[in-house]
Amino acid sequence: MRDIEILDTTLRDGAQGEGIIFSLRDKIAVTEALDELGVTWIEAGSPGSNPKDIEYFRLASSLRMKNSKICAFGATRKKGVKAKDDSQLRSLLDAGTEGVTIFGKSWDLHVSEVLQVSMEENIAMIEETIAFLKAEGRFVIFDAEHFFDGWAANPSYAVSALKAASAAGADRLVLCDTNGGSFPNNITAAVLEAVKTFSGVPIGIHAHNDTGLALAISIAAVQSGCTHVQGTLAGFGERCGNTTLAALIPSLELKLGFKCLPEGKLAFIGELTRRVAEIANINISDDMPYIGAHAFSHKAGMHVDGILKNSSSFEHINPDTVGNERHFLMSEVGGRSAIAERVKKIEPSVSKDHPVIAALAEKLKKLEAEGWAYEGADASFEILIRQELGRYKPLFSIEAYRVFSEHPASDKIACSHAWVKVLVGTEYEIAAAEGVGPVGALDSALRRALRRFFPSLEKVRLEDYKVRVIDGKEAADALVRVLIESTDGQHRWSTVGVSADIIEASRAALVDSIEYVLMDLFDNTEADVCVSSCLTSQKKENGV
Repeated sequence: MRDIEILDTTLRDGAQGEGIIFSLRDKIAVTEALDELGVTWIEAGSPGSNPKDIEYFRLASSLRMKNSKICAFGATRKKGVKAKDDSQLRSLLDAGTEGVTIFGKSWDLHVSEVLQVSMEENIAMIEETIAFLKAEGRFVIFDAEHFFDGWAANPSYAVSALKAASAAGADRLVLCDTNGGSFPNNITAAVLEAVKTFSGVPIGIHAHNDTGLALAISIAAVQSGCTHVQGTLAGFGERCGNTTLAALIPSLELKLGFKCLPEGKLAFIGELTRRVAEIANINISDDMPYIGAHAFSHKAGMHVDGILKNSSSFEHINPDTVGNERHFLMSEVGGRSAIAERVKKIEPSVSKDHPVIAALAEKLKKLEAEGWAYEGADASFEILIRQELGRYKPLFSIEAYRVFSEHPASDKIACSHAWVKVLVGTEYEIAAAEGVGPVGALDSALRRALRRFFPSLEKVRLEDYKVRVIDGKEAADALVRVLIESTDGQHRWSTVGVSADIIEASRAALVDSIEYVLMDLFDNTEADVCVSSCLTSQKKENGV
């Protein structure tokens, strides 16, 4: 097993992605998450570029890192300036990090047209910069910027940049596909040559995803001898992003036998990637390899049947190894095996030949024909199961509701209002609320009415809301399907509603959402007792 050194550049190259803005607190939180995962290096930014990064490095020096080391990022010295007099290099030293990443030009086009210096001056800039930082006791990672374009245009000059860095004492030589336009077969020859030429210095790879091949390029580079890999955990970064480490690391460890993380850390890669994405305010793609919500989702009946007999028949790894889990999607093509697996979570004694399974399969086909879809609405499907098992009784009902909107809205007046009357047991409650939109107003009014009976609903909120027109041929009268995602701060669940009236479809999804969370609090087989208990408790609180 060969160790692969991982450098995560989420806080530097990742922060260059469109829409990514990290606060100082965000940067610290990302650092802690990456350290918890156990990457070797955290490339945290350029201390000479802005006051926020300067303050970050000051605060980071007091962090108790368990697994990772922090490095600062900067360029070679300016042309015509001695390394010891370069203010940017001085800021790298002032950051106080154990490591420093220095990028230098290895493509002659950039030397002549971007830096506008002689080829000799560029080589001197690389060598003198690294020698200066090594003399100051820093671990130096040299990023040969645009290496593969330089290798294609002028291979001897590209290699001369690496030779200058190596001669000056660079600890790592990283070959960068900065433009992201290379193919794996272009990478292999260059990496093999670098590994052969610099046998005493570990070679690294830094790939961008402009052709969608960053992951493939990084794997090809490792197979050709690279032992240092750079990327961002969730894949975001400049333009189309960087190598997605959350996909690369499992491939290297589980498929190729390399060791990238401390023992036992791979099982947390999904959780920590989602944490970093949440901090960055981006969504992890559901179809991201290994950790995405769809990575181990099975819909076709044949697939589900195969998985239940032998998981390796339709899964390339055990989901647990990357902190993910298996999902059986409920649909008309899912088959009875998938339905039976879901039912068993509620009633373990039910087999796929049980009449309930056949009834659910038929009901599912009928409902899907009407526009309902349960593959993204697990909570609604669980209610459907309980209804068929005779283990569901609503804890409340909406007796009447009214929603209206007015325009124009102002900063002081919400444009949507809702009124709702609910029945819980034998008691009624009426509540009203306003909101920016009609669904938000209805949601607020409904939860306000029910909180008298179920105080725990205070924690529940609507997290996401999606609407899809099922058949556009009917124009404004078309059926719409509403999917709602709710959360109590710890768990998320999804529900569905269908109607030609978008508010009614939303109401159906909202009711399922609340009923689902109440099922966790009360056993629906004893719903009447639960409601009676709630009402009695409420009367005692009111002194009745």
